[in-house]
Amino acid sequence: MRPFDSFVMLAEMRTGSNLLEAALNALDGVTCHGEAFNPALIGYPKRSEMLGLSKAERDADPMALWARIKSAEGLNGCRYFHDHDPRVLDAMLDDPRCAKIVLTRNPIESYVSLKIARATGQWKLGDAKHRKSAQASFEVAEFEAHLAELQDFQQRLMNHLQRSGQTAFYIDYEDAQDLGVLNGLAAWLGVKARLSALPDSLVVQNPEPLEAKVANFPAMEASLARLDRFNLSKTPNFEPRRGPNVPGFIAADEAGLLYMPMRPAMDAPIRDWLAQLGPLQEGFSQKTLRQWKRQHPGHRSFTVLRHPLLRAHLAFNALVNWDNFAETRVVLRQSYKLPLPPEGEALPPARHAEALIAFMGWLKANLAGQTSLATHGLWATQSAQLQGFAQFALPDLIAREDRLSEDLAYLCQSAGIKAPAFRAGGDPATTTLADIWKPELEAAARNCYARDFMQFGFGDWKTA
Repeated sequence: MRPFDSFVMLAEMRTGSNLLEAALNALDGVTCHGEAFNPALIGYPKRSEMLGLSKAERDADPMALWARIKSAEGLNGCRYFHDHDPRVLDAMLDDPRCAKIVLTRNPIESYVSLKIARATGQWKLGDAKHRKSAQASFEVAEFEAHLAELQDFQQRLMNHLQRSGQTAFYIDYEDAQDLGVLNGLAAWLGVKARLSALPDSLVVQNPEPLEAKVANFPAMEASLARLDRFNLSKTPNFEPRRGPNVPGFIAADEAGLLYMPMRPAMDAPIRDWLAQLGPLQEGFSQKTLRQWKRQHPGHRSFTVLRHPLLRAHLAFNALVNWDNFAETRVVLRQSYKLPLPPEGEALPPARHAEALIAFMGWLKANLAGQTSLATHGLWATQSAQLQGFAQFALPDLIAREDRLSEDLAYLCQSAGIKAPAFRAGGDPATTTLADIWKPELEAAARNCYARDFMQFGFGDWKTA
């Protein structure tokens, strides 16, 4: 009897999933249905239905499509990325008869490839003569966010499989181009067919070394040297393993203070404040942070709560303006009818409040796991982020943004050091919350972030 009834390829953008899908589809009796649960499309671009279900029907009931994929003739499956519909993931992971294929790639390679694809608009290449070229610009904050998302997803997959007593077939980007490995995957799936050659419908898009693909390569080298966490051999997930975003933590080394940011964080003013206490250390792994803690007896850690309305405003500002949210904006416009401007156009200040209220209305459903988009760290509740910290260590102090100067002074007093003056950074958005505030915004924030309001006792932002 065949060991599996279905399969899911757990991958990410620019990890070689198109090539691996082509290899699977070349096996007799195997069908991979593309990105079946991508909120922006159904399977492939320009498709309107799959296995008799429309995109709207899938969005209303994703499990109906998964049931049809599983029951289709032969061995059927799909590709699933971290930002695909979260409502179907547990059903895939819980089913021991669903084969899990975990495809990974060095995250700096996937990041650069993603930047180039977005710049050229070319996501697949069948012939080198049609290749479009561009150079990526490395941005450390954007890359760290990219890395954190990938690592969080890998951690979730590994933990789920461990708890359910399952294993997966782990395959690296380079291995996906190895005929022997691909036929080993076929054997593991219980498929009799074998490949005699690699698929010829796709070719590698950007075969050059990173130095040729990154416009500011020296700056990238310096940033990665600081991060010092890219000894990523062909292993099933990224090393070092970590739960919360430990690499985002910032330490004032001589003072023994550790800042644990909750996104969207007020990094710049706190970084400046910490720098007054001495050299900063960052780019931690869990291992190096434990070493730092042992070397700094009496250390103190802290995080900062900010008002939920301000957090929603800053997350929305990032959503509207950051390039890596382009696909999310398309989904929010088309599937959820949010009043976002077309790509390439700015959101007029006069419409900002209306759009932010609509975003918070959608956010309430997103936080409840009722949308086709995963909950992004930028707009997750602060309650959930603190629970994430608890996987490693809880902060000694949960400070409040509206009284941060006093809270930081208390922190320094408890650590036995003199507190430097703190200068707040204010609202960094072009259209500030103060510019657009009205009572309806407060009500919308209370509606979507009810848990944080209850948990932390926030009042209205306007009177905070």
